[in-house]
Amino acid sequence: MKNRDQINAFLGKETEFEGKLSFKGAVRIDGRFTGEIYTDGTLIVGESAVMKSEIHVSHIIISGEIRGNIIADKRIEIHAPGKVYGNIQAPVVVIDEGVIFEGNCRMQKIDTDKEKEKKLAILT
Repeated sequence: MKNRDQINAFLGKETEFEGKLSFKGAVRIDGRFTGEIYTDGTLIVGESAVMKSEIHVSHIIISGEIRGNIIADKRIEIHAPGKVYGNIQAPVVVIDEGVIFEGNCRMQKIDTDKEKEKKLAILT
């Protein structure tokens, strides 16, 4: 994690949040979260976290439980005792021994808006 991604928000073990979350930098969740998360930053899901969420981030580090789909523009890391029930997509995926993963994995580079514009310009 880079200096610009220092943790700037933390949802502790005994917290519960429902809704849409967006942020810059890095956020760590150790409690319960239900909803959507969208950021170009880093999301850290602690061992005690239980999430029902659709997630689109730059980088995610998972040690807790997530039920929902995850898209990461750069990297997904799932460390034991992590559990993911849903589809994941990222150019780099790391799944440790002891992890539970039920879903589909797609490893491809995620197009950014600028890359999409370049491709359209070439095609036209």
